[in-house]
Amino acid sequence: MPNITVKRVGAASRYLVILAAVLVFIGWFLSTPPGLFGKADAIGYAVCHRIPERSFHIGSYQLPLCARCSGMYLGALTGLVFQSILGWKRGKAPGWSIIAVLVVFVAAFTVDGANSYLYLLKQIRPGFLPQIPNIYIPNNSLRLLTGSGMGLGIAALLFPAFNQSIWTDYEDGHSALPGWRAFSLLLAIQICLDLLVLTGSPIILYPLAILGVLGVWLLLTMLYAIVWVMIMGQDNKFARLRQVWLPLLAGFTIAMIQTAAIDMLRFWLTRTWGGLPLTGL
Repeated sequence: MPNITVKRVGAASRYLVILAAVLVFIGWFLSTPPGLFGKADAIGYAVCHRIPERSFHIGSYQLPLCARCSGMYLGALTGLVFQSILGWKRGKAPGWSIIAVLVVFVAAFTVDGANSYLYLLKQIRPGFLPQIPNIYIPNNSLRLLTGSGMGLGIAALLFPAFNQSIWTDYEDGHSALPGWRAFSLLLAIQICLDLLVLTGSPIILYPLAILGVLGVWLLLTMLYAIVWVMIMGQDNKFARLRQVWLPLLAGFTIAMIQTAAIDMLRFWLTRTWGGLPLTGL
């Protein structure tokens, strides 16, 4: 009897997750701006301020994510793809020397973000905190680069955490960033991608608009999939990728609920799908 009950609960949870995923996605799809890039804007709208002056543009079209968020989610996506190619079940964190470099990247992200926000406040409110000078004049190039460093750091931690939570046979003795050769290659790839973005070419920026928001959903889906398996007591229960569809779908559904909730709240407060109004700061 207990086994039958467990199976029924498991089957019910599968149907509920599928139903929730369909309903949430349809609701979000129908209530957000039309078109592929309209949907991309709505995803960026849930995680990014989207201030026009701090974003890249293709003519009059503003990318869904600001320069900093574009770098962060592109860097995270690059890092996750790179690590999955090297070893998609590797669960060991990078070595301490690599972690030290990633900490420097996080520090640079924090300093540039704080300096940029202070600069914004001084623009909006002349004379605000005159005793605290700006370290330098912020720009979108630095936002992109420091965001990319932060994204690589997120990927370096999330990838092994996901593998440790999901797989029954994860490789706990191997890291997906096993040494400086692999890490240097990853850095070189990311720098090249950033330089391509800074060319301002539509050929680069249009794919970036889509890749950036895919990075948002990928990070949130992986994070919430980890939470799901922990809540459901399914840690380390999966051996093959096709078996992970339910935790991934559950993670995606929770990510969609978060996206839709923030979209609704922000639109209710601002009545615009554009960037945050600066006059209220």
